[in-house]
Amino acid sequence: MSLITTRMMELRKRRGLMIALLVVNIGIPATFLIVRLVAHAASPKSYGPAGGYSIFTGLVAGVMYVFGFIVAAVAGCSAGSTDLTDGMFRHLVVTGRSRIALYLARIPAGLAIVLPIVAAGFIFVCAVCVFAAPTKDSYDGVTVPAGLTLNGLEQWAASHPNQVICNFNYNGPLNVPVDCGGPGGPGSVKIGGNPPPPGQPSAAAVRAAAIMIAKQNYVAYKDTFLKPPGSLMIAAGLWILLEATIGFIVGLGLSSLLGQRTIPVVLMIVLEVILTPIFSRTSIPHFINFQRGVVGLAMAHIEPPALPLAFSGGMNGGNRGLQLVPESTEVAIIVIVAWLVFWTVIGGWRMVKRDA
Repeated sequence: MSLITTRMMELRKRRGLMIALLVVNIGIPATFLIVRLVAHAASPKSYGPAGGYSIFTGLVAGVMYVFGFIVAAVAGCSAGSTDLTDGMFRHLVVTGRSRIALYLARIPAGLAIVLPIVAAGFIFVCAVCVFAAPTKDSYDGVTVPAGLTLNGLEQWAASHPNQVICNFNYNGPLNVPVDCGGPGGPGSVKIGGNPPPPGQPSAAAVRAAAIMIAKQNYVAYKDTFLKPPGSLMIAAGLWILLEATIGFIVGLGLSSLLGQRTIPVVLMIVLEVILTPIFSRTSIPHFINFQRGVVGLAMAHIEPPALPLAFSGGMNGGNRGLQLVPESTEVAIIVIVAWLVFWTVIGGWRMVKRDA
C-alpha cells in the first residue's frame, strides 16, 4: 500500500496530466451539454433538448471512447517513465524493493486516478441525458410511443398504417394507394417511384405495408428514445472503464519498454485513431488473423449493440453503414485479456532488466 500511495502522489503532482484528464473526460462532455442546455433554455423551438438517447450514444461512442483511451494511455506512459525522466530509478533500486513490486504498484495507483475521473464524466453525461431528455417523442413528424421493441413498433404501425406509409421513409418496390390528404388527393401516394396500382388495397395489405416500413425504420427509430435505458448506461459505463483500463496498462508497459514517454504516446494515438479503424473495417487478405489481434477490434465486438460503432465518430446509425472484420465474442475476450497480460509482463520484464 505504501508503494501504491507513493505512485499515486507522483501522478497527482503532474498538474498538466491531471488537467488533461479532467478536461477530456469531464470538461469536453460537460461543455457540450451545458451549451445545449443554455441554448434550449433560451430558444426551445430552435434548439432541441440537451439530453436524450441519441445525445448519450453519440457522446459515449464518439468522444468518451476514443479520447478516454488516449488520455488514459498518456497517464500510463507518464507512470511508466516518470522514474527515469526524474532520475529517481536508481534511488528506488538501491532501497532493495522488488522491481516487480515497483512496477505492479503503478497499475492500481494509476487506475485509482484514471477510472474515477472517467466515471465522473460518464455519470455527468448520464445525468444530463436522463433529466434533460425530450418530454415527447416524434419520429418523421409522427408522434410515436417511445422505447418500443421491434415487435411493439410493428404492432403500433399496424394500428396506424396511414401515418406510417405517408410519413416514414422507405426504400423498396412498394406501391400502396392510401389517403394522405396531399396535393395529389386521395390514392396518390407513390412509394418506390412507380404510380400505385388502380383500385383500393385490402386492409390487410395496407397493414402489411405499414409493418414492412416500420421494420425498415426501427434502427433509426431507436435513436429517438426519450432517454437511454438503465441497462444501456450500465453496459456502456463498464465498456468505457475497460477501454480506459486497457489504454493505461498498454501505455504503462510500452513506456516502460521504451524508457520514455513521448514516442509511446505518439504510438498509442496512432494505434487508436489511425490503425484501429483501418484494421477493424477493412479485411486484408492473408492478414485477417493479425487484424483480429488488434485490441480495438475486440473492444468494438463487445461494444453494447445499442451504441453506434465507435469508429463512426459517434454518428447515429454508425453500426448500419460500417462493417467490422468478423470475430467471435470469445476470441475478442481472449484478445483483450492477452493484451492486458502481455503488456504487464513486458513492462515488468523491462524494469527488471534495466540498468540502474
